[in-house]
Amino acid sequence: MKLSSLIRLGTQALCLGAISWVVAANAAAAQEPSLEQRIAGLEAYLGNGDPTATLKNDAGEIRKGLTTASVGIPGPAHNVWLMVSTALVLFMTLPGLALFYGGLVRSKNVLSVLAQCLGIAGLVTILWWAAGYSLVFGKNLASPVIGGLEFAFFQGVTSAPNTDYAFWISQNVFSMFQLTFAIITPALIVGAIAERMKFSAVLLFVGAWMFIVYFPLAHMVWGSTGLMNGVWNADAAIKSIDFAGGTVVHMSSGWSALVLAIILGPRMGLGKEAMPPHSMVLCMVGTAILWVGWYGFNAGSALAADVVAANAFCTTTLAAGVAAFAWAVAEYFDKGKASVLGLCSGVVAGLVTITPAAGFVTSGSAVLIGIAAGIVPWFFCTRVKKWFKYDDALDTFGVHAVGGTLGALLTGVFATTEVNGALSTNLANLVGKDLYVEQLKAIAVTLVLSIVGTAVIAHVIKSLLGLRPTPEAEREGLDVNDHEEKGYIY
Repeated sequence: MKLSSLIRLGTQALCLGAISWVVAANAAAAQEPSLEQRIAGLEAYLGNGDPTATLKNDAGEIRKGLTTASVGIPGPAHNVWLMVSTALVLFMTLPGLALFYGGLVRSKNVLSVLAQCLGIAGLVTILWWAAGYSLVFGKNLASPVIGGLEFAFFQGVTSAPNTDYAFWISQNVFSMFQLTFAIITPALIVGAIAERMKFSAVLLFVGAWMFIVYFPLAHMVWGSTGLMNGVWNADAAIKSIDFAGGTVVHMSSGWSALVLAIILGPRMGLGKEAMPPHSMVLCMVGTAILWVGWYGFNAGSALAADVVAANAFCTTTLAAGVAAFAWAVAEYFDKGKASVLGLCSGVVAGLVTITPAAGFVTSGSAVLIGIAAGIVPWFFCTRVKKWFKYDDALDTFGVHAVGGTLGALLTGVFATTEVNGALSTNLANLVGKDLYVEQLKAIAVTLVLSIVGTAVIAHVIKSLLGLRPTPEAEREGLDVNDHEEKGYIY
């Protein structure tokens, strides 16, 4: 081959190599987020927004679908707030609810309440890991009633965000936050059936109830494909809203508690012997812990350390304080004295009733909700219970079912886009108008699922295992008979 030919071939190879290098460099540069994209990602983080950039280039053309460097990376502040909130919500059950309920029962049954709360925490954790989280927040079934199994045994649940629910929260943190809700919900039922249900029957009931009632209801309200997720599911058949669990947590547990209490029947000696709380001190301590923990419950449900969380923090505080005062005033005019138990009940009623509304309503509306929360549940606990003679031992129905139902309805009345812009996504034509109608529909679905599901589960367990201990065991106390321990050794 001639020298000139070799030179020509070499030159061509060099040119092709240079062109390939330039193309590769340009491709790499195109994939590397620009300064504008990086700034957009930072702004999205600060505002708890979508880190997918929508930017204009130099020619003024909008470039959609370009991702910032922040996609798939949890935001430190938002992640920390949700981890703190998760601890606060668990703190509500252990020790908050355990002490609140434990102080209200007789001393021979105090350990039974603590054991039920602890046992439920352990059982629900296992169920949540195995299937519960996936059934609530999965979507591979594309069902409005139940999620799927793509996250079963926490497969794929890593520190990367699940952007169906939060852009800046690690999915494993999100899953733990939601686990604490799943733990406290069935634990609330314990209050209505305290002192008269076997420990084994309680755990068997809770295991079945989670699959039949809680998991489907939580998916319907909070799942991205849920039947009643009006905020984020444009195709939701019922366009309702529930910020932190008015229907999912309080209505489901409260109405189920009433049904289970009726099926169980009253405590032995009810109405014939005194059954005062054995320690109002423990009850007061438990109430205080619940109030503190509730900030994680409500403000944490914003899933970010943002303005919505700040609003929920404010409205939660106002409703709880106002409801405690309103309940005490109602007691004073009724009996001439305000009791510590009444103050504690008012705090919890206020917290329950504001829960579905906390991130959707103004501070003024929160005060009105607090007044309603102090009066309506008080009426049910002091009047309606006597009229119908059901043994709701620790007023779970009167506070949680009534408060949760009241709160769900009032959320539809007071919710405003001024507080939460997400309400404009799919609900702009309903907010301030007919949203309360959608709330009534969600209330009806929750009632049917909770009541029917509980009745079926309770009757099956009653026929297979039995629900109550023997009369002798109940008379002696559940602490000794279920756990061979005593709460106090004098």
